[in-house]
Amino acid sequence: MISRISGLFAAIAFAAAMAVSPVQAQEAAASAAAPTEAVAPAAEAAPVAQAAAKPADNPYGLQAMLAHGDMVSKGVLALLLIMSMGSWYILITKLWDTQKLANEAKDVRATFFKKASLAEGVKSLKEASAFRYIAANAIEASEHHEGALTENIDHNTWVSTNIERSVAEVQSRVQTGLGFLATVGSTSPFIGLFGTVWGILQALTAIGVAGQASIDKVAGPVGEALIMTAIGLGVAVPAVLGYNWLVNRNKSVMGQVRAFAGDLHGVLMGNRQVAKR
Repeated sequence: MISRISGLFAAIAFAAAMAVSPVQAQEAAASAAAPTEAVAPAAEAAPVAQAAAKPADNPYGLQAMLAHGDMVSKGVLALLLIMSMGSWYILITKLWDTQKLANEAKDVRATFFKKASLAEGVKSLKEASAFRYIAANAIEASEHHEGALTENIDHNTWVSTNIERSVAEVQSRVQTGLGFLATVGSTSPFIGLFGTVWGILQALTAIGVAGQASIDKVAGPVGEALIMTAIGLGVAVPAVLGYNWLVNRNKSVMGQVRAFAGDLHGVLMGNRQVAKR
């Protein structure tokens, strides 16, 4: 009896061992294959990541237009570039000039008419100052009113005329370059549009010769041509805004210059001692 029970337990243990061993074998095979399967996707993902990291070339951008454009397209682009550089140069230089003139006007209004004589006031101004130019011309006109023809003009009118002439010359220097800004602002959009029309014409001609009108054949040349219009607008907008801004600044600054000229005329007509040179 005991031997039968022992045999039964031995059979159960053997059956259990046979049932467990395939499962362990399968787990061991899966664990052995797992690194290989993990390495395979990693190896496949590496080229994909490298391809994603590498920037794709844009076949419809400015670089493609420069590479495939003809002399007319490149000439239009060069002209727009020159106009843009000229506009920014004028904007920066005129901003500097008007700011400098405004600072000088503030200093002149505070110190010039407090001097003992106009000659001392003139000497206190900078050599290249517009206010010194106006004051020197006004004093010279007041002191030198002789000649067969100029004697027919009264002293007040003679001095006023010379002061107004000096102010007009200063205003002319201040407004230098505004005509170029106005020209750029009004013509650059049409120059860009001409480049666009020319590019589309060349694209349609090439498509007609090739006999293919697929989207990839049309999108590239037309997209390159439309860049010209965008560049033309990019050149025109700063020029127009800068022109209007400088016109307003010039009005403000020239108002201070004319106020100084009016006060100077009043001093000269007040029979004050001008100076002893």
